[in-house]
Amino acid sequence: MSLLFPTTLVGSYPQPEWLVDRKKLAGRLPPRVRAAELWKIPQELLAEAQDDATIVAIKAQEEAGLDIITDGEIRRESYSNRFATALEGVDIDNPGKAMDRAGKPVPVPRISGRIRRKHPVEVEDLKFLKKHTNRKLKMTVPGPFTMMQQAQNDFYKSDEEAAMDYAAAVNEEMKDLFAAGADIVQVDEPYMQARPERAREYGLKVLNRALDGITGTTAVHICFGYAAIVHQRPSGYSFLPEFADCSCQQVSIETAQSNLDCSVLAKLPGKSIMVGCIDLNDMTVETPQQVVARIKHALPYVPKEHVILAPDCGMKYLPRAVADGKLRAMVEAARLLRAEFA
Repeated sequence: MSLLFPTTLVGSYPQPEWLVDRKKLAGRLPPRVRAAELWKIPQELLAEAQDDATIVAIKAQEEAGLDIITDGEIRRESYSNRFATALEGVDIDNPGKAMDRAGKPVPVPRISGRIRRKHPVEVEDLKFLKKHTNRKLKMTVPGPFTMMQQAQNDFYKSDEEAAMDYAAAVNEEMKDLFAAGADIVQVDEPYMQARPERAREYGLKVLNRALDGITGTTAVHICFGYAAIVHQRPSGYSFLPEFADCSCQQVSIETAQSNLDCSVLAKLPGKSIMVGCIDLNDMTVETPQQVVARIKHALPYVPKEHVILAPDCGMKYLPRAVADGKLRAMVEAARLLRAEFA
């Protein structure tokens, strides 16, 4: 019998103050092109420092009691730019501009040729993670629709055509990650919520292309944006029931900060739901009972066997002590839920 109410991160864990300039990180929008200025460590020592910080993130998750472990995305300047800037056909030296979901123009990769994956981007990260934990492993990759929204298209006839090639690159990466031992691979698609009209035009088509032929457990994360940057939350998603037609097994959503009306989850039958139950805008650590109450909002609409506990979004911007406290509260909430519903 599989574990009831498993616990996991959405993806990121806070990077240490000695590794990145967290004031710079918090004082800007998430980078779409490379942002080497965020790292405090000299380039020749950076890879070793990132390895050390990744071990810290892994052990913090284990000590908190999480069931499914990520690498904390410690080596990334943002959730998407490490993968997006590693592709062929993308000019990162002469960036373009695009509107961020906060409505501000930001430098983005400029598509100047055919998008192709040159080599695996995250497989070595996964191998490092596997070497340092015996628990279930999850890796995250940026979604093709979101990467297209975070780029300037100077090559393809249409954004949909470009997104399909992004999808092919993501598909190759996911297959390699599963071959290397990932238990779950999560695709991050926050821009489907931010740009729902375009998402309805071609978002699911390109996402399903990214998932085509994948035999491992796949998840899709859709959110309202980092709490540290997007402070106001709508009370409902503009793009969520549509994921019923996505071939993924899991859908990761936010409920804590937005106080989401969870009845919408009834429209995703058969999907496991990563219920965001940790508010990343509030620096107060939740009690386990508060987390239990948030999960119970979802239980009338999602079978208990299909509920996974997670923070609303990535924990990248939280102070580490706050993140650790919140994770421990989430793990204790899962224990209480298992005792009640087992």
